[in-house]
Amino acid sequence: MSVSDTTDWPTSALDAAATAFAALTCEPQPMVLDCTIFDPGLGLPAKAIPLPALRDWLLRHPNAYTARDEVWRELIRRARLDGPQWVVAAVGMAMPALRQYAAQLSAVYGGDPADVDAEILTGFLTALRDHVDLAKPAPHASLCKAAWRAGHHLLRQQQEYLPVDDIEHVAAGPRAPRVPYGHPDLLIRRAVTLGILDPEDEQAYVDVRLGHRAIEPIAAANGVSVDALRMRLSRIDSRIADALTDGLLTGTASPETRAHLRKQAAQRARRRAGRATPAHRVAATPAA
Repeated sequence: MSVSDTTDWPTSALDAAATAFAALTCEPQPMVLDCTIFDPGLGLPAKAIPLPALRDWLLRHPNAYTARDEVWRELIRRARLDGPQWVVAAVGMAMPALRQYAAQLSAVYGGDPADVDAEILTGFLTALRDHVDLAKPAPHASLCKAAWRAGHHLLRQQQEYLPVDDIEHVAAGPRAPRVPYGHPDLLIRRAVTLGILDPEDEQAYVDVRLGHRAIEPIAAANGVSVDALRMRLSRIDSRIADALTDGLLTGTASPETRAHLRKQAAQRARRRAGRATPAHRVAATPAA
């Protein structure tokens, strides 16, 4: 079975996702997850197991919290790094919960239930791509919570909507923007200019801290481990916080301060180059 074999493609987003998952996991070559990568003490089947069977195992063991967390960390990691088939796989693995949320919300929604399905799936995929932190517990619960919130937001929008003929008599006049006026991107650019943030770290910092993107693909693109990038961003957080406290990002830095910051940036660059040098030397050494 393949997706192309389906003559009537479902109009519901969840039905479409379930159809795609079924195509990926059908015989004769169902998509599997090798559970031998996990700690045997978790109780998971010690073999490569088709995803529907793994989903059934998790449903039959609702109290296997650690096992579920490890399975979902691996699913999310693969969805972020290994291609769209693992995105479909993650959605399919969560389908029982997503179906339950859709049924509950559609029962009180006055519009097309397909709209609820679409919002739930969108909320799930957004969290899957960027918002769930794999360093924190219960990643599956975080995904499901994001899906529920997205569907519930659609319900609130319908309940809060109130048509009126004319709002000119209640519309607020122009107001001054709140302080600070500067966009965060401008502060980050100034931090780079001053040497507080290294240029090679700027995009990663913007993506993770301002864009709230998932850290795993960004670490892979930068050729570092997730833990190393987390520590690097944490150190940048501290430097930026100190700079904001000292007024360096919103005021004028003295020549002495600029020189000190450039010196610190140069020291960081030398340390980073020093860590990379041994690997380069080994690679450049000719074979005996």
